[in-house]
Amino acid sequence: MRDTLNARGARACFVLPASLALLASLAGCGYQFRVEGAGPTIGGAEATSSPTVPPPRLVVRTLENKSFEPNIEARFTNYLRHEFSSGSGAQVVPDTEVADLVLTGQIVGVGIPTLSFSMTTTLESRAEVTIAVKVEETRTKRVVWTQTAKGSSEFYVTPDLQFNRVLQNRAVEQAGRFIAEDLASRFLLQLESQPLWSEWLKMKPATDTADTIVK
Repeated sequence: MRDTLNARGARACFVLPASLALLASLAGCGYQFRVEGAGPTIGGAEATSSPTVPPPRLVVRTLENKSFEPNIEARFTNYLRHEFSSGSGAQVVPDTEVADLVLTGQIVGVGIPTLSFSMTTTLESRAEVTIAVKVEETRTKRVVWTQTAKGSSEFYVTPDLQFNRVLQNRAVEQAGRFIAEDLASRFLLQLESQPLWSEWLKMKPATDTADTIVK
């Protein structure tokens, strides 16, 4: 029994120095742990380089008002110009400048349906606006993008008829803003997923600098 304990103690004494020697050799040889690759980035994948193709120059012409709501075409056109300038991927330019694309459209309709009512009066209504637009290439007059968008905004009805008209006008304008933002986002998606001008650039003469863009 005593011989067995002595043998076990001898093996333990032998293993412990060997482990210490291994750790010492690793430390002395200067081993380092490294991670290959770029590593994680904040906000997603590493940003790619910006495209060399300039954004298309776009003219937004005044919408044609086909609705029964008067004097809204100028405001709705301004909403489109603002949203397309900031969120469509195109550079909006005045109608007097050379452009690659031109946007035209119509205010198809404006409706004010009732949402809720009592036995004697309307309690809540909705302003619904529909706009149809198309984008043409100025050089060939070819239609490259068409879209119809609808927007709506609710408002409460009060006993004051004059104030109700103010609320209705605000709801109509809000619906127009929603449509302008939606159309700009859709146009940007179109440019990013299938660039309108990629094939046209391949066929475009190198000396032609007046026109640019469009598939």
